[in-house]
Amino acid sequence: MKKLVLLFGIGLAVLIGCKTNTSLNNDKTLVIAFEPKSNSNVTGTATFVENKGTVTMIAKLTGLTPGIHAIHIHEKSDCTAADGSSAGGHWNPTFKKHGKLGEGEAHKGDIGNFTADEKGNGTITFRTSEWGIGSADETKNIIGKGLIVHQGADDYVSQPAGNAGARVACSAIIK
Repeated sequence: MKKLVLLFGIGLAVLIGCKTNTSLNNDKTLVIAFEPKSNSNVTGTATFVENKGTVTMIAKLTGLTPGIHAIHIHEKSDCTAADGSSAGGHWNPTFKKHGKLGEGEAHKGDIGNFTADEKGNGTITFRTSEWGIGSADETKNIIGKGLIVHQGADDYVSQPAGNAGARVACSAIIK
């Protein structure tokens, strides 16, 4: 009977999608769902897995226009505005210039670009030791932030946000 309850509990966490789960190998996992913004039809999920000080994010989206799109972590886990503006600006707890995380100066939320295929489907995988799921170090903690997908590409140069256009999808990064 105990095994049945445990399996149900794990299944429920997966179904809910926005719960943190710690597995036997000490991974922390968080799955979040995107909602469309700016009159788009963009939906999808992002999965964050923390293992041994590195967080891997895999975002899978549908309903995009074919081509290149930017994705960033923003300051707030607030997706209430129709245009996604309630999520604030890029997450930048170390007060750096905008760029590409892992390549010189950048915001902690500067993830980068990915390509949507001719059907509007896109996937991006990103790994960094600059984030933590529920980290005590607030310059690394992604909980309470927002994940935003933009209409266009990040140019990695324009300040403060890379000139990536409208916010077409938003998800709160919450437990």
